[in-house]
Amino acid sequence: MADFVLVAGGWLGGWAWREVAAELTARGHRAVPVTLTGLGDRRHLATPATGLATHVEDLVQVLDHEGCTDAVLVGHSYAIFPVVGAADRRPGAVGRIVYLDTGVPQDGDTVEGAFMDDARRTAVRELVDGEGGGHSFPLPPADRLAEWGSLSGLDGPALDRMRRLAAPHPYACFTEPLRLTGAVWSLPGTGVFCTDNGVTLATVEALYRSGDPRLAGMADARVTFFELATGHYPMLSEPGRLAGVLAEAAAGGGRRLATGG
Repeated sequence: MADFVLVAGGWLGGWAWREVAAELTARGHRAVPVTLTGLGDRRHLATPATGLATHVEDLVQVLDHEGCTDAVLVGHSYAIFPVVGAADRRPGAVGRIVYLDTGVPQDGDTVEGAFMDDARRTAVRELVDGEGGGHSFPLPPADRLAEWGSLSGLDGPALDRMRRLAAPHPYACFTEPLRLTGAVWSLPGTGVFCTDNGVTLATVEALYRSGDPRLAGMADARVTFFELATGHYPMLSEPGRLAGVLAEAAAGGGRRLATGG
């Protein structure tokens, strides 16, 4: 059985994993949902200095205090940045990284640089300065939220729960560069694409065959992939199916990249 450390993306906390954690536990696994500093029930701890390094340290402490030696470290959306950062510092505690509907950040990357174009950065900074006191990123209003990820699969109660429990995200997390030694790249990985959010395995395979250097490592035999037909928040829209995918990933399951070679 596997240990899962579950980390949700922007505005979310450990609460978002409640149903997934229950399903993993029912399957005999151990699930550790994490709430990063300044989010969820730790929102009161946010300061203007709360940044990416804070969240990396949060996860390092979880890995140390939970006694992890072969954990499946799951990073959704923004959370892949602190997940990769923590795995780089504690590679011996991690058996696999799951990239849940997100990218693969590199040393020196920022969330602003990797996830936002110029227009989006300008719009976000206006919201941060206007409503976030210059240091926090409030959950966008209902008519703009889907711009940050497909809401497909979320019913009214799920959306209401998200709006009620979402916390303004410390914005230094989005501007502080990720620092890596490279130790993280020795670890197996699994990508989970939420296809209603616009990316599929076929898309990535086409980019790989085009020679995109960012995808060079994805043909490694230790890298696997899954697709979920849902939006950007599968822990809320498809918790049972997501738990099943995570359990398969922990066992090394999933598809391999078709390189066409």
